[in-house]
Amino acid sequence: TSLSPSQFLRRQQVLQLYRKILRAIREVPAEADRRYLKDWAREEFRRNKDATEEDAIRMMITQGNMQLQELQRTLKLAKS
Repeated sequence: TSLSPSQFLRRQQVLQLYRKILRAIREVPAEADRRYLKDWAREEFRRNKDATEEDAIRMMITQGNMQLQELQRTLKLAKS
């Protein structure tokens, strides 16, 4: 199936968010925490992969970005 331009852009945003989250998780010092967070992220994205409602997807992206920022903040605090 082909995607509309807005669906294509949304998909790019989702993939970009996923990659950023996985990259941030790599910075987590404890192996067990890294594994837990990676499984959590994978499961969240998998669970929502069939979402089609534009507003819901936009909201999930916003929520994901907020969680990413929180993780980055926590990692920065842990390093200081």
